[in-house]
Amino acid sequence: MDFKLIEDDLEFKKMARDFAEKRLYPQALEFDEQGITPPELIQECAELGYFGFTAPEEYGGLGLSTTTFMGVIEELCAGCAGFGIMLSVHNSLCCEIIKLYGNDEQKQKYLPDMAAGTKIGAYCITEPNAGTDVASLSTSAVEKGDHYLLNGTKTFVTNGGFAGVLIVFVKTDPEKGHRGISCFVVDVDSEGITVGQPEKKCGIRASDTREINFSDVKVPKENLLGEPGKGFRMAVTILNSGRIGVSFQALGIAQAAMNEAIKYSKERVQFGQPICNFQAIQFKLAEMATRIDAGRLLGYRAAQLKDAGEPCHREASMSKLFCTQTANYVANEAVQIHGGYGYIKEYPVERYFRDARVTELYEGTSEAQKMVISKDLLKE
Repeated sequence: MDFKLIEDDLEFKKMARDFAEKRLYPQALEFDEQGITPPELIQECAELGYFGFTAPEEYGGLGLSTTTFMGVIEELCAGCAGFGIMLSVHNSLCCEIIKLYGNDEQKQKYLPDMAAGTKIGAYCITEPNAGTDVASLSTSAVEKGDHYLLNGTKTFVTNGGFAGVLIVFVKTDPEKGHRGISCFVVDVDSEGITVGQPEKKCGIRASDTREINFSDVKVPKENLLGEPGKGFRMAVTILNSGRIGVSFQALGIAQAAMNEAIKYSKERVQFGQPICNFQAIQFKLAEMATRIDAGRLLGYRAAQLKDAGEPCHREASMSKLFCTQTANYVANEAVQIHGGYGYIKEYPVERYFRDARVTELYEGTSEAQKMVISKDLLKE
């Protein structure tokens, strides 16, 4: 495959880098300490068209490729990983599932507002007792004439505190296991929805993460996405987009951590010279750079396969597995290069170290990615 980025890819990547360097990086420590997603920055992103990156042009979006969008996500996450994942979830999961499985009425109702950033999406699949084992989810939707009644709890919902549109996976036929899962688009202002308090997280603290409860929430039948009982297959397909997104979030964290390590190694003097002159440091940097580049190749391969309409289940999992492990490796080594200062909040590598950890957990753990890859290999 040809991994050369085209002019559009590079232009949007540069635009995102400028935004991240001017508006995200200088305030990232403040966002982390306060655990906030500033509304004014959300508005700025909306004006730049970032909320409609992958939405079709006929619905007010930019209609750009996954490949282009991933370059943007990497740059934004290098500036502030918690902020970047907001846009990744909104575009890669929420807009994407409506684009792929919504009918014309659903697309017309939701995508223009989502593309404009006036309604942000949240993806509700994980539950207190259902993580990797999606088939065991217990949130239910019972048919009642012209509507369904939703009951249950979703946890670790990214964008939960300010979302206007919820993508909710539920059991419509509990007897059928994963074949009884369906997916609904739910307006967050529907009666019976309760949004919990922000989770107090280790990292990506600028990302708004909450629990959402559904108590006899009345959802019109026309809000069912796709066919009843097809939700599990839809979730598996859409997770490819989410996993590619997390891959590039991880790459953004890794690149930022390496940049800080290079900068510090040139400034820190020990034994009469900058520590970058020591082979032990040089070897660390070489390993970090090599892993980041390898991760990008895996990530762009998965993105370009997706853009081409080709199967990318294995490739998305390989990308997610390697890139997230790389982020944790690079962030750890960046802290090591900083020595004791790397453990102090004044230095950004302390934040990258915490931010990196979650990338191996959400959108499928590293163990789940290995399950996907090995299962695919054993089919051959």
